[in-house]
Amino acid sequence: MEEIVTDEAPESIGPYSQGMKSDVHVFVSGQGPVDPETGEIVGDDISEQTAQTLENIGAVLRAARSSLDQVVKTNVFVTDIDNYEAVNEVYGEYMSSPYPARSAVEVADLPIDIGVEIEAVAEYWPGVPSRRGNFYRARQ
Repeated sequence: MEEIVTDEAPESIGPYSQGMKSDVHVFVSGQGPVDPETGEIVGDDISEQTAQTLENIGAVLRAARSSLDQVVKTNVFVTDIDNYEAVNEVYGEYMSSPYPARSAVEVADLPIDIGVEIEAVAEYWPGVPSRRGNFYRARQ
């Protein structure tokens, strides 16, 4: 296992890593809409918050030599399920087909005052093109 650390995503706010890489997977800890440079919450609405959250996930994945295209599973936590469609719309702009498996749940609260947090698991295959479709064709 290898710890993933990058200045391109917010620092962890507790005793956990931004991400961990095994031989074939990258595990990205829950990310929220925090500007990595200032530490401030980004976005006045859930769409902006979701976009920044996914940018942060992408930064951790890039530091691990993976990408959003390699994501196979996400868990989405929202503080208001009425925001589900807005989160979905932005999520669909960042993720590509075949879309990752996903859970989405409403939670009473998150560690900081944000409306969305997302964690992800992605594949990591050195030397294989970064598109999920290419990986599967290469492995068949």
